Formats: sequence, C-alpha cells, structure tokens
Amino acid sequence: MRPTAALTPLVVLALAATALTACGGGSGGDPDTVKVSFKQSTDNSIKVMDTYLADIKEQFEKAHPGKKVELVPIKAPDSEYYTKLQQMLRSPKTAPDLVYEDTFLINSDITSGYLKPLDPYLAKWPDWNRFIDTAKAAARGEDGKTYGVPDGTDTRGLWFDKDVFAKAGLPADWQPKTWKDVLTAARTIKQKVPGVIPLNVYTGKPVGEAATMQTFEMLLYGTNDGRTDPLYDKSSKKWIAGGQGFEDALAFVETVYKEKLGPDVSDALDPNVMTRVRGEWLPQGKLGIALDGSWLPQDWLPGSGHEWPEWSKKLGLAAMPTQTGQAPGKVSMSGGWTWSIPAKAGNPDLAFEFIKTMQTKANAQKWYVANSGIAVREDVAKDPGYATAQPGTEFFTDLVRHTHYRPAYPAYPKVSTAIQEAMEGVTTGDMSVDEATGHYVDALKDATDNQVVER
Repeated sequence: MRPTAALTPLVVLALAATALTACGGGSGGDPDTVKVSFKQSTDNSIKVMDTYLADIKEQFEKAHPGKKVELVPIKAPDSEYYTKLQQMLRSPKTAPDLVYEDTFLINSDITSGYLKPLDPYLAKWPDWNRFIDTAKAAARGEDGKTYGVPDGTDTRGLWFDKDVFAKAGLPADWQPKTWKDVLTAARTIKQKVPGVIPLNVYTGKPVGEAATMQTFEMLLYGTNDGRTDPLYDKSSKKWIAGGQGFEDALAFVETVYKEKLGPDVSDALDPNVMTRVRGEWLPQGKLGIALDGSWLPQDWLPGSGHEWPEWSKKLGLAAMPTQTGQAPGKVSMSGGWTWSIPAKAGNPDLAFEFIKTMQTKANAQKWYVANSGIAVREDVAKDPGYATAQPGTEFFTDLVRHTHYRPAYPAYPKVSTAIQEAMEGVTTGDMSVDEATGHYVDALKDATDNQVVER
C-alpha cells in the first residue's frame, strides 16, 4: 500500500473544498460522456495508470462513436485521495461515473450509500465468470451484492539485495523458515555491511495502511493466532482484542527498531519512505531486506522514470515465513483495487461499458503486466505470456495459495489506524508492547462501539 497520512480537521475541510471542484462538475450534464476518476501517482515520473487509461479511452471512443471519455485524475497520497473521492461521491453534481476504489475502504463507502450494486450488469457479462472467487469477494458488501470489478490483486514477500548478502556471507538463495531467521540475517548485515539498512518494515501512522497490512498483518497472520482470522471473529461478528499473536507481532517491530536493524526512526516515520525504498534504497544498494509488495517492479520498468533494468539480477525473493515455521510455513497478504460506479453517477450504463473495455482478457493482461499486478482472471493467470512477462510474476502469483485478506468491514479503517498507533508506540520506544496492546484494545473498543471479544 502507498502512504496514508493522518488528516487534521482543517486539512479535511480544505480537501473537501478541493474535491468539489476536482472533477469540474458532476457526470450528469452530458449523456454521451463518461467521467472516470482515478488515483494519479504523486511521483510525476510514474505514468503507468495514465498511459493505460489513455489507451482504453482511445479504444472505447473508437468502438462507441459519438461517446466520449473524460479522465479525471486525482493526484494525491492515498489518504487524501480517499477523502477527496468520498466528498465527490456525496452529490450528483460532483460524482463521476466511474471511480477507482481501494478494497480496504470499499465496505465503508458501501455502508455510506456511495456506490451502486453492479449485479444486474454482472449477470449479463460472461467475462465475470473468469474472475477468481477471492477477488470477487473483495468487492462484495455485507448485503451480498457486488459493488466493484477488481483489476488485479497483489501479494507480499521479502526482497533482498544479493550483493549485500554476499558481503554479509548470507546465501544467494536465502529462504528463511522462521521470524528468527529474518532477524538473524538482519543482525548479520548490520555487523558485516556497515552503512546499509539491514531490514525495512513499514510502521506508524505516516505510512498508514502500508504499516498495517505490509508489516503488522504479515506478521500477525503468521502466528498461531493467525490460523483463524486474528483480527475479526466472524461467528460473533466482533473484533478480537489483542492476544498473544498480536503482542508477538508488535514485539517483532519493537526488536527491529530497538536494535537499529531498520532505518532511522525519523526516516521510518516519513510519509515518503515507500518512495525512498523503491526509488533510492533498493536501486542504490542501501537496503538489505525489504518486506514489501509484488508491485515494486512497476517503478523500475522502461518508461517508468526510475528505470532499473538490472533489478531482477540484483534482487532475490523469499516468502515471508510463519513465526516458528509452523504450517503452512509461508504467509502473505493480498489486497487490490476495484472499479466502482457511484450511486449518484449520471451515466452508469456507459460507465459499465467502459469497465467491459478495460476488462477484456487482452486489456486486463496488459494492465497486470504494466502494473506488476497479480492476475484475478483465471484465463490470464494460465496464459504463458503473463507468467513470463516479468521476473517475479510466478513467485508472487504462487503466494496467492498462502495469502490472507483483511477483514474489510466498515470499522476496519479505524481498526487499522489503532494498529498503526500501537506500532508507532513501540517503534519510537514511547510504549512497551504491553502498553501498546492496551492502547490498541481501548482504541478498538471506541472504533467498534465495544463490539470486541477477548482472545
């Protein structure tokens, strides 16, 4: 996940004002124009989405004479994008026809009544049967209806610098079996390769969901508690208050920063740290191990602005192990984004036609490759052209067998923030693991109206 920063009330008000003018009016004014809002990268050199949508726009307008596509980019970090989008969705005057929704927030927008159920469209679209069930579930509301079409998923693992490992005397085919193996490698790098950050794990509120999902949940779901959902109890429909696995995951984060195995705390809590990992620390050989996502190569491909053609030779890949090597031995987390139609869209039919153009097999495969994404269409996943298009694709696709999904219920964004606060407390040393866990439990009760169950 990209950075998610906390917003002050004044900033939210300012963003709301910006949002209401961001798309230059609503979608209902012209029945022949479909307005498409999407998240544009804050890095001016990254134009992956812009390039892809420009191509789809050209295809759509050629196939639908007299119809036009207006692309409405929102250039902002994740948290600001979410705020702007939600402001736009509240009124037919500002709602676009199609929006790009992060799966971790989609249930919140569904509950708020911002999105239109797509089931009538999907029932008449044969390609929907090509999508894997787990991807479909990511866009399904608690009412059982589907509110988005996923455009890919992702998985997470350990990236490591082969040159750094060679200097540290670590194997080029490194595959850790336990958390202890990961920490031992980081300690070895610290001792033998000075000047290199041994291990990066995202933490704290400044990076938002990246801290929760790419670090904490990658740890938590690899504990014994992780054999069931360690955050949410589906049988009682209550959130789980702490537990041993929760404390062990926090203790891992605490160890990384207490032993100075990670970046300086000031760098770790910089909202732009993810850009530094991809654009500076890994390409420049300044980072030994990165717990990160399958999408990193999109920043290094030709035309990306951060071209690094040697990355596949310089970096190795390893699965994140479970805590003690217990079955199944590997752990990953998956998320992704969907294309959704606002409830107050003026041209919903035209918007779904645009989705169908984006999601032909050829266009979907083109997007997965360009975005370093993981296929959610079975026909693309089986295509040899997809599997061999980019180094690492098979590795990260294989991790889908070991992956988990967040309990993306309406309260999840607040729960995630509470996890980030607990992580930040142990990262800075302001809280012990016990104190941070207690802080989390209190915040969890507030976020869920006390709908919690003790582990």
